[in-house]
Amino acid sequence: MSWKKDEDSDDLGALMNLDHSVVLQEARVFNETPIRPRQSRLLLAKIVFLLYRGDPMSTTEATNLFFSITKLFQCKDMSLRQMVYLTIKELSTISEDVIMVTSSLMKDMQPTSEITYRANAIRALCKIVDPSMLPGIERFLKAAIVEKSATIASSSLVSSLHLFNEAKEVVRRWGNEVSEALNGKSLSQGSSSFFGGSSSQGQVVSTSNIVQYHAIGLLYAIRQHDRMAVLKLVQAFSGQQGKGSSGWMMGGGGSGSALRSNAAHVMLIRYAVRVMEGDGSLAPQLHGLLEEWIRHRSDMVSLEAARAVCQLRDVTDKQLTAAVNALQLFLSSPKAVVRFAAIRTLNALARTHPEAVQPCNVDMEGLITDGNRSVATFAITTLLKTGNEASVERLMKQMQGFMAEISDEFKIIVAEAVRSLCGKFPGKHALFLGFLSGVLRDEGGYEFKRAAIEAIVGLAKHVAECREVALGHLCEFIEDCEFTKLSVRVLHFLGEEGPATARPTVYIRHIYNRVVLENAVVRAAAVSALAKFGAAPSADAALLRSVRVLLARCLDDRDDEVRDRAAWGLRMTGAAEQTRSRYVRDDSAFLLPVLERRLVEYCADPRAKGARFDFGAVPRISRAQEEEARHRVRLDAMDHVLTGSALSPPPAAAAAAAAAAAAAAGGAKDDVPKGGAAAAAAAAVAAADETDRLARYARQLAAIPELAALGEQPLVSSQRAVELTEPETEYVVRCVKHVYERHIVFQFDVANTIAEQVLEQVEVAMESDDAGGALLPVVAMAIPVLRYDAPGTAYVAFERLTEDAATAASFACTLRFIVKECDPATGEPEDGDNGFGDDYSLEAVDLGPGDFMLPTYIPASDALWESLAESESVETFALSSFSGIEECVSKVADLLNMCPLDNALAPRSKAAHKAAFTGKWLGRAKTVARTRMAYQKGAGVTMELAVRSEDPAVSELVVSAIA
Repeated sequence: MSWKKDEDSDDLGALMNLDHSVVLQEARVFNETPIRPRQSRLLLAKIVFLLYRGDPMSTTEATNLFFSITKLFQCKDMSLRQMVYLTIKELSTISEDVIMVTSSLMKDMQPTSEITYRANAIRALCKIVDPSMLPGIERFLKAAIVEKSATIASSSLVSSLHLFNEAKEVVRRWGNEVSEALNGKSLSQGSSSFFGGSSSQGQVVSTSNIVQYHAIGLLYAIRQHDRMAVLKLVQAFSGQQGKGSSGWMMGGGGSGSALRSNAAHVMLIRYAVRVMEGDGSLAPQLHGLLEEWIRHRSDMVSLEAARAVCQLRDVTDKQLTAAVNALQLFLSSPKAVVRFAAIRTLNALARTHPEAVQPCNVDMEGLITDGNRSVATFAITTLLKTGNEASVERLMKQMQGFMAEISDEFKIIVAEAVRSLCGKFPGKHALFLGFLSGVLRDEGGYEFKRAAIEAIVGLAKHVAECREVALGHLCEFIEDCEFTKLSVRVLHFLGEEGPATARPTVYIRHIYNRVVLENAVVRAAAVSALAKFGAAPSADAALLRSVRVLLARCLDDRDDEVRDRAAWGLRMTGAAEQTRSRYVRDDSAFLLPVLERRLVEYCADPRAKGARFDFGAVPRISRAQEEEARHRVRLDAMDHVLTGSALSPPPAAAAAAAAAAAAAAGGAKDDVPKGGAAAAAAAAVAAADETDRLARYARQLAAIPELAALGEQPLVSSQRAVELTEPETEYVVRCVKHVYERHIVFQFDVANTIAEQVLEQVEVAMESDDAGGALLPVVAMAIPVLRYDAPGTAYVAFERLTEDAATAASFACTLRFIVKECDPATGEPEDGDNGFGDDYSLEAVDLGPGDFMLPTYIPASDALWESLAESESVETFALSSFSGIEECVSKVADLLNMCPLDNALAPRSKAAHKAAFTGKWLGRAKTVARTRMAYQKGAGVTMELAVRSEDPAVSELVVSAIA
């Protein structure tokens, strides 16, 4: 069989034109005798290509093909056998009775077989074996894990990692073998020859290192739920670093480490970071290990450690020093990939710690002319974040020079960097607007144009002087915009900001042009924008008359959505000011996921048929907070993708709440680091997450008969979990407080960390002298059996005898249980062991007024404050223990447990600050708290707290939370 290359076609031409039915017909060659290895191998390659391409294959076709291929086991050709293994693995998921090939694979797994046979047979067998059959081949896999051949050991470890998802308990028993593979002194060099050749050919260099990489991954999977075991794993291989230097950069270190694989070191760093995220008390100890890894001789390990330090939560500039110094050295590396990794990490760090990155400015200046445009782009955008106002203009000009040479992905980074500068250097607004309007005229995709639009919108909101110029650029953009979503976004913004300008008629002309020239979606958005001009308080009679004429013309539009909006606009522009303010200019919105869930629950509840839906129970947040939440989520997602973060992404619940809160908004607000909008958005997201978490707890508690019997609905608040023990103790306990109108439920999550013990009848005894008899214990639920690494939950419930009873109390808590010795492998107690009772002291649980408050964003809080003047309670406090305004306001927010407004959590002055908070007492009484703080060095913080509530008694109770 001969081949002749066609120079007019590409190398994949023959494969791209494969026909499914023709390949299946050619499969008859597998049944021929004698077997033709070369033809069979090429046909197998075609089958695999069809599968990878996604061509559908019926179960019958796949099964017939599968058993035809198994006949090729009779051929000893090594390259053909490798293709057989690969094809069997791919067909096993859609074929029937694949278990029939087990005997052939088991034969190839024998110790006397070729290395290549054994390694590939293990991979194929683990792909097709049923979890119930795994104990039958367990001894083969355990032996393969500790095999001297790195090829066999690695294939067995990776296969075990895949099997772990289906048979966790079986794979967990292989921990000793995995540890032996990880600690192996030396493994023989395996061989790999894909298309033919004997085992003596194709020696793989340093394959023993990859065994350590796979072994540490499997060992972590086995121990990942045991935090102390993971900590020991990290500490076991972190004592020594390799000697020597790596290329251009001299590295420190000590004697040889047990880990010789750089990839394994990278994984170890990531595991260390996860331990730090889970237990903050271990952060100082593990941070020292990260600094040691920063000095590792391998560039890869050093970069990973530096990036991990830069991405730690609440990291200080002092802790960043070692990482930044190492990254600064990497900026001068002759390897482009090392320079790229270093500058990318510094770029992400500059968004939160610009001062820490400033020492690298000189080195980054030299990268502006780097031949790699990706490196140059990151260098300029990082300098924009860390530089001063004098250098911005020069950097912007340099950036304009190569915008056409970079991809949209990096153009988006540039647009986001310029957007962040809008808040930092408002005096340069003309320069920023000129640059952004220029890039809007260039070619680019949707995401890039959207980023530029949001930057202009942010600048217009943040800098009032340039608002009309920015609106003019946006009007020019929608005249020739190919993206419907962006036209809608701009029209929405024109409707929000245009009515307040000196010449609103200029923008009305541009908006009405969209009604005439665009598609139905854009026309509908344009009609809504026109209605906002007519409903504005500043609209004079002539403007209102003109808007109503334009809206009347839209009543004849061919699209019903446009007609409906036009009719609504005519009605609103002719309504009273109060009606227009409520329905057109309302600056708040429902949190859509919570609204959806409450509506579903309302429709499913037969008792609610005769009652009106309670919209007051659905949280609302402002549009500005929605927009900022959306922008922060997008920035975090972009950082996670661009930096390849080793850290976990933001918690799913918080991210989902932020994204959902932003869904109703048309865009995002300017990004002002640590500014009021960002703090308000964070507070809104936190309040949204609080409500979502409250609903989850309510469903969980309602499913417990003993608690459901209390008859309490709805759940008022559920506080964040409080740790009652140290994380490294033998019993780990945390408490969650659930407050109902008449009851308080304490939820205790308990974990047993001792494998040789099983606990029975685990309960928490609570005693308090502070409640004055106002709390009556009504429910105490114990955990029947608490095994190792299987957390359980105990509950204690109290009834509040009067409505204003026990808003402050302290409970002494003791964990009581029966201890029995058990077999660590099975978790079952030993026969005849009756156990013995034991007590374990826990930290006290405090109950305060903040526990009865539901953090809630309340629209028009200023008007509410004025209406509640008669129920005000005011107190002045001398708080000498606080070292600054920021620390004080953070503590006050925790004690009040209310939703911060505006820049409450982001003081702009170190000497004085004002903050406002809103919430609902017991979920019903709207409450507003305002503070004024003044800081004097040596004297601490003096604070005045004023609280007003719909329930006058609540005002005094909230003030007492500070006292």
